[in-house]
Amino acid sequence: MNSFFKEKRVLVTGACGTVGRELVGQLLGKYRVGELIGLDNNESELFFLEQKFCKHGNARFFLADVRDRDKLLKKMQDIDVVFHAAAFKHVILCERSPFEAVQTNILGVQNVIFAACEDQVETVIFTSSDKAVNPTNVMGTSKLMGERLMTAANSNLRGNGPIFASTRFGNVLGSRGSVIPVFREQIRQGGPVTLTDADMTRFIMSIEEAVRLVIESAYLARGGEVLITKMPVIRIRDLAEVMISELAPSYGHQAENIKIEIIGTKPGEKMYEELMNDEETRRAWELIRYFVVLPAFTSSYRNIVYKYPDVVLEEVNRPYHSGNEEPLSQDQLRDFLRENNLLEAAPSEIFHPAERYWPE
Repeated sequence: MNSFFKEKRVLVTGACGTVGRELVGQLLGKYRVGELIGLDNNESELFFLEQKFCKHGNARFFLADVRDRDKLLKKMQDIDVVFHAAAFKHVILCERSPFEAVQTNILGVQNVIFAACEDQVETVIFTSSDKAVNPTNVMGTSKLMGERLMTAANSNLRGNGPIFASTRFGNVLGSRGSVIPVFREQIRQGGPVTLTDADMTRFIMSIEEAVRLVIESAYLARGGEVLITKMPVIRIRDLAEVMISELAPSYGHQAENIKIEIIGTKPGEKMYEELMNDEETRRAWELIRYFVVLPAFTSSYRNIVYKYPDVVLEEVNRPYHSGNEEPLSQDQLRDFLRENNLLEAAPSEIFHPAERYWPE
């Protein structure tokens, strides 16, 4: 795997986001790419990211927006691999301003595709989301359209152009938008810890592992497919109870005095997290660390052989969602949180609000 990236020129969009920042770190550190270009439209965060990686002489960071096709064309010249992680991700804000989500999450993907084709990039990986499966909101719908654009680009391409593929994963604990900082602040204040539903389940993964699998997908991709990372499952109530037992004493509280309050599910919120739906199972393969959903339509101009290492099954008989999988025990969950340092607050979380925000 490491040899695949050796001396390659790699570009990361959304370099300042949770996934993008980790991509930059792993590609420069573990995979030792030949050159890395990071793009983002967040001026302040890009400045700090450049300071963090200033010792890497092969890293360059630029202000850019995926809505700007001309800038993408310029920055993708001589690039080998693109990881497209730039997106609007907050469900509520996308609901309130849907065309902004369209411009970045859909038209932005098409701009990346256009630039990659023009500049003859080798591989483009689009980072998608569990919310693209049976979407119930604007953000999820825009992510699904991003996946479909990638698959269509691969199908319609003539000759030896880029390999386009998507990778789909669920909750990254500790990322921006994760419930962990909310629970931690609620515990610090003495409770209550609020749950929307006690029976809700979710997939989880550390940011390090999630991004490692995203990077590996660039090596596995054949064209047009969606690679779905396999992830452990937890009950959200178990997460709350484990965090209360672990953190309450450090904040001067007794765990038994911190109550859990059920506040009810919100519009569009799912009881379980979906990473693959029923229709996709008919064209899915199972690998050791992934499911691969093959394109619904074969390439019009290229004969693509879908062959992968570590194939477990070439037939999947049930959707991959958190309600179908055995959740971690509380002891296993506690070990996961400790091993990934998720019980400790990051400096950016010191003033994190305790409320679960959802406008009426």
